[in-house]
Amino acid sequence: MIQKPPSAPQTGGLMEDLSAASVREPVPATLKTMPTDRVFWSHFSPNLGPGGWVTGALLTGMGLDFRTGVAAIIIGNVIGALPVALAAAIGPKTGLTQMEASRRALGQKGLRPPAFLNWIYCVGWDAVNNVPAATALMALLLLAGLSMPFWLALGILASIQMVASIYGHHVVQALQKYLGTVLLVVFTLIGIVFALKGQAPLAAHHAVSFSTFLLATGVLVSFNLSWASYSSDYTRYLPANTSPKKVVLLALAGLLGSAIPFQILGLISAGSVAEASPTAVIASLQQAMGPLGAVALGAIALSSITSNSFNDNTASYSLISAGLHVPRIAAAILTASLGYVLAVAGAGRYTTLYTDYLLVTMYWIAPWIGIVLADWYFGDRTVHPIPPGWTRGATIFAVTSVLTIALFSTSSLYTGPVARWLGGADIGYYVGFFAAAFWYALGMPRRTSS
Repeated sequence: MIQKPPSAPQTGGLMEDLSAASVREPVPATLKTMPTDRVFWSHFSPNLGPGGWVTGALLTGMGLDFRTGVAAIIIGNVIGALPVALAAAIGPKTGLTQMEASRRALGQKGLRPPAFLNWIYCVGWDAVNNVPAATALMALLLLAGLSMPFWLALGILASIQMVASIYGHHVVQALQKYLGTVLLVVFTLIGIVFALKGQAPLAAHHAVSFSTFLLATGVLVSFNLSWASYSSDYTRYLPANTSPKKVVLLALAGLLGSAIPFQILGLISAGSVAEASPTAVIASLQQAMGPLGAVALGAIALSSITSNSFNDNTASYSLISAGLHVPRIAAAILTASLGYVLAVAGAGRYTTLYTDYLLVTMYWIAPWIGIVLADWYFGDRTVHPIPPGWTRGATIFAVTSVLTIALFSTSSLYTGPVARWLGGADIGYYVGFFAAAFWYALGMPRRTSS
């Protein structure tokens, strides 16, 4: 049995252990008391924000009509959500964060590159989520006759998110459930208003090329798949005997139940939005809601607290897993501060940065999660010694990531030769996921127990 570290918090305490050891070591059995319903909320609430709305609105700008847009949303989200839900089932038995669980396949040193990439990735999401939230907060204050600069509105939100991430897992999970419930009610109301106003060209239809549909689907795949590096961070406090099937189904329900409706509503509202940018989307929401515009603005501002407390907390875990063995409080402060700087610097180019960010992140996440899932579901699930160095799995991860970027990537910065041959369609994440998983599985020993 794993002994409880001396610095570990008591069961039921709000503050998660601040030591680096609390990230590197499994959760003690005495603390694995999380209610199962939190799996749903931790996969549902982070998607309750303008990110999904903007993603849906982007589809018309990419050349999709309503019918093909809905098809891309459903296909893309199902493909993207499945690996995340499967990864969530790793947490209860291992008691480890998602990054630390991957050291089974990558080794202690091989874990460091993806963990560092995940830290950078979380910082980027921090900035992406805070730009529309700060914009909404400014607009809300203007309704009350108050003016606030962007940097200050952003700073207020970032500070709240940072404090939540310092408290750690338990407070972050509570925010997902209770604040997520409030956001669900408000955004449902917003969706009903937009649906009744019928602002979508529902009957519109035109030919959509396969490469365009594939590119759009890829953006939607990445929207949910991007949570793969977080998933067991928020299931590791479940009892070890929790049903894996139940965990997978709850995670799937959370991801699909938030992403698909929000993106369809973004698609519906695209006709009334001048461009797929935070300012345009927020202005459209405020106008459509009329007297309830302030409620919509408040919900958008609050949504960043659920999503970015999630990001900042996972980022602090990942920075420690990358080899920087500092207290979680230092990792959380560094993450929130860098996210703040990036949000201020990139706010004026939000749409381009957002689209590229969703696609580029898949080039490392797809092969990494492919290896992690192959190791867990086709290998020996018993707890075994962690390889101390760089393993074959780490080499597969590095090689596959580099090759998929070089050959398949599509972004404003670089387009690979295969992507150019396919007319701009990006299939690198599919190739990366299956190639890495298959390559890794080929060299695995026979499974001895389940």
